[in-house]
Amino acid sequence: MQKITIYTTPTCAYCKMTKAFFKEHNITYEEKDVANNHALAEEMVKKSGQMTVPVIDIDGKILVGFDKEGLSRLLNIK
Repeated sequence: MQKITIYTTPTCAYCKMTKAFFKEHNITYEEKDVANNHALAEEMVKKSGQMTVPVIDIDGKILVGFDKEGLSRLLNIK
């Protein structure tokens, strides 16, 4: 099983779209809210080089933003 982490904020529409995509496909993930946690925000930036959310880490492969095609490819969803 793949290890999936998503870095989010509560008001991010693309974060909500990504989580809905995961739910639709029964994908288990860990969510890290970076809105009020500086250490998690630093962890996210170190992984992605980006300050924007969502940042999705799938077994060390990083996607930034809601990328349905990229998610489908990395998660082997047809």
